[in-house]
Amino acid sequence: MDVVEGRLFFQGRLQRACVGIEDGLIVAVKKVLRGGEHFDFGDRLVLPGAVDPHVHFREPGLTHKEDFRSGSLSALHGGVTCVLDMPNTVPPVIDRAALDDKREAVRGRSWIDYGLFAGIAPTTDVASLGPCVGYKVFLGSSTQSVLLREERDLAKAMDAVGRAGRVVSVHAEEETLLTHRDERSLREHEECRPRQAETAAIERLTAYQERARINVCHVSCADSLAMLKASRMGFEVAPHHMLLDASLDLEAWGKVNPPLRRKADREALFQAFCRGDVPMLATDHAPHAPEEKERGFGEAPSGVPGVETGFSMLLALVKRGFLPLAVLLKAACLTPARTFGVNKGEIAEGRDADLVVVDPREIVRIKGKELHSKCGWTPYEGREALFPQAVFLRGRPVLRDGSVQEEGRGREVPYA
Repeated sequence: MDVVEGRLFFQGRLQRACVGIEDGLIVAVKKVLRGGEHFDFGDRLVLPGAVDPHVHFREPGLTHKEDFRSGSLSALHGGVTCVLDMPNTVPPVIDRAALDDKREAVRGRSWIDYGLFAGIAPTTDVASLGPCVGYKVFLGSSTQSVLLREERDLAKAMDAVGRAGRVVSVHAEEETLLTHRDERSLREHEECRPRQAETAAIERLTAYQERARINVCHVSCADSLAMLKASRMGFEVAPHHMLLDASLDLEAWGKVNPPLRRKADREALFQAFCRGDVPMLATDHAPHAPEEKERGFGEAPSGVPGVETGFSMLLALVKRGFLPLAVLLKAACLTPARTFGVNKGEIAEGRDADLVVVDPREIVRIKGKELHSKCGWTPYEGREALFPQAVFLRGRPVLRDGSVQEEGRGREVPYA
């Protein structure tokens, strides 16, 4: 049995203790443990690894922006030990053959563990897709998306998802309310994708909440919060919608779907997150090459990177007293793991020994050129972050003192 010692977040609070690890699992949490290799981190924090339920690692077909090796390395440096990857690639992962091809292409190339989503198109036979972590539906157009426009197709998909028993994550923007015209600013981008498109899509989804387990992706406006709180649906909020807004001078570097909104929306989302009213944190990591973002606002693709900075920025806000640690770890670790059936997300016996070690005294400023995504930029330049000093994946150190260790150790999570 190996042992990791430090100030553990265990049973809802920080306490000095040890984690005993065997065969990649946590087998004991006690004040004192003896065993084989002993990692003593003193008064540094030992936290569960984050589970990011919404990333786009761009493989296959878009690997000039990102791939599984670079994306997972970026996640690792941000304290994320498991990602769930979306299917809007080239080709889209909307059938069994495409899912099998993607599975084979990324095997052995990830630094951390991962799950694969399957997309649902009008032609998709959900029952024949095979094992996956969940399903993805687009109600509004976005990068490489395949839409379900017709109500009969959405109803068919939701019924099939309900029978499969897995979660369906939904890009909730109503296509009929989106305006496709030339845009020159973040304000105009928001006007073309108004909040009514999001709230209308959420209202549409409520008709299916008894038939399928629905997760509403990247909620962007305050109006949606009350609707979702009154529903049975889960939802996620991305760091960019809590920390950035359309008034900032980000130009196309801040162009994302759904769009950055007004300051009041940003503040409402962040305050709801701090209160514990947001179930899940998801970065919607969607990198694009700099030359793509520099084409001019109208032609620039939508999406921002965030898997390396999301959890670490919010840890810095915990340190600054804006956010309770327990709230962050529930939204970034525990709830995503439980929602998607991943054996991670908390320091508890029987869970995967995914651990992140943080020194709260080591706040740094984010620099895009020092991050590990292939895209090489960030909309959070200069923001504060607490990056991990060590990361354990299923009990083995994969990051220590900023240096990566065992490459390719990550594996696809089992699907019960």
